[in-house]
Amino acid sequence: MAVERQRHGYPSVEEWAWHYLSQHSKKPFVGIVHRLDRPVSGVLLLAKKPMALKMLNRQFAERKVKKIYQAIVENHPLNASGKWKHWLSKADNGKKALVWPEPVPGSAECVLRYRYLKDVAQGSLLEIEPLQGRFHQIRAQLAAVGMPILGDACYGAAKPWQPAAIALKAVQLHFHDPQTGNPVLAQAPGWDAD
Repeated sequence: MAVERQRHGYPSVEEWAWHYLSQHSKKPFVGIVHRLDRPVSGVLLLAKKPMALKMLNRQFAERKVKKIYQAIVENHPLNASGKWKHWLSKADNGKKALVWPEPVPGSAECVLRYRYLKDVAQGSLLEIEPLQGRFHQIRAQLAAVGMPILGDACYGAAKPWQPAAIALKAVQLHFHDPQTGNPVLAQAPGWDAD
């Protein structure tokens, strides 16, 4: 499902949240702080007030938010943990990220940490922590190292996953409450719990 409202009226998380809040408030507000690509599942972060949106966006911009994902990938990593560093740019059509081993004009550095969790029937289960939040960063970087995410045909996956979904899930989001400053952990069940 799309996170943001769609022009053509397709269901979206933003629309659902606005509808829910409009039943409890005369002036509902929905600000999307952390979004996911349509085929990805897991934790989202929405703000109910403009000031909260501004403060949460600042945490993301200053890289004070920690995001943890799980991915089921084709093949196996050479090491049990590590990190990959690439440079990403957008393809001319804007629908895909291009991965480069060195900087090229218009590219941005991206780093992600990984940890091998276990073998699963379809491949390997990895824990992923992107240190930036680049467009399709996890999907593109995993494909670049020969481990495309199951179901992600856009980045070369040969193995299917589920209809309209890829095997990528946002399982944890660590941030600070914009009102109190207290640390908050939002999480969704991961595949390692299966």
